[in-house]
Amino acid sequence: MTDIIIITGGSKGIGKALVEKYAQENYNVYSLARSIVNLENTTQISVDLSNLKETENSFLMLFDEFKKMQISSITLINNAGRLGTVSSLENIESEDIAKTIQLNTTTPLILSSLFIKHTKSLACKKQIISISSGAARSAYQGWSIYCTSKAAIDMMTKTIALEQSELKNGIKCMAIYPGVVDTNMQTQIRNTSENDFKNVDRFKELKTNNELYTSEFVANQIFKIDNEDLLENGDIIDIRNF
Repeated sequence: MTDIIIITGGSKGIGKALVEKYAQENYNVYSLARSIVNLENTTQISVDLSNLKETENSFLMLFDEFKKMQISSITLINNAGRLGTVSSLENIESEDIAKTIQLNTTTPLILSSLFIKHTKSLACKKQIISISSGAARSAYQGWSIYCTSKAAIDMMTKTIALEQSELKNGIKCMAIYPGVVDTNMQTQIRNTSENDFKNVDRFKELKTNNELYTSEFVANQIFKIDNEDLLENGDIIDIRNF
């Protein structure tokens, strides 16, 4: 029997740490990301997740492969995302708005839809875990697109959970806030001017004071939460509470 996990954005940051953690725990790990990097015991699929047709085709190819397997559990982790331009809404180009919403919201919706459709016949443990953010609940000046996209992920989680809860063979759907993590996104935030992001000094202080989580810590916590079944269907939790 095989435990399968599909992780988007698995080539860097939290996604890469998740890939490495689940691979160490003997899962069949599939990473969907633009870049191919040095990862052991992982099937890497090079895909531009902002290209919807390419993403859909790559995902469907995976499920063709899964038909040959005896599956004991299967999980999709919607991790890939981008901060986008940090500035007041009127200063953000329409193309950048569309790209951020597409990667942070549209792609997870499409992949979740395909995941649900193509796992209907499976009676095993089935999950969708989405990496959300405290920005889904707290507005930050300069982050209008990012906050909006993550709020949408939370509502997607709640709605899927509601729909699936009525099914005999339904999927468990959760979202996790990883806290403030030392990734490339944090570097981008710290390099933003105060005119575009008034809270930038707070994020610089977190780095200076060594108060950022590592990607590895977050991945270990998410694995623990998953492996010990600590979440109920529809839960949206902050990792700092565990």
